[in-house]
Amino acid sequence: MEGVGRDFVLVPLAVLLFVGAHAQSDRHKADERVVRITASRFEYNPPRIELKKGEPVTLELISLDRVHGFNIPDLGLRADVLPEQSVRVKFTPDKAGTYTFLCDIFCGDGHGEMSGTLVVKE
Repeated sequence: MEGVGRDFVLVPLAVLLFVGAHAQSDRHKADERVVRITASRFEYNPPRIELKKGEPVTLELISLDRVHGFNIPDLGLRADVLPEQSVRVKFTPDKAGTYTFLCDIFCGDGHGEMSGTLVVKE
């Protein structure tokens, strides 16, 4: 029975720590910005995205018609964008500038024009 008193204190303490850590994790998720981008027949929507340097962001990509690519070579970001399936790319921009994103999977005659702009501000 000696250990009962100690366990009586340790178990609730462990539960409080777990709940607190979980709440902290959920708070971080709520602070993260989500930008939804659709890809369809030779265009991205929105075609221009503005972000803040150091702000965590999730790009949520979906294709409305066929497989497309999403590539920002200067930031090292790349994903296959699948029809009617959400693809999430998480990152934190660490340098200000203007970056081009483009489709890197051939998707038809207008493929070469399928691009957009990501602007990261200080």
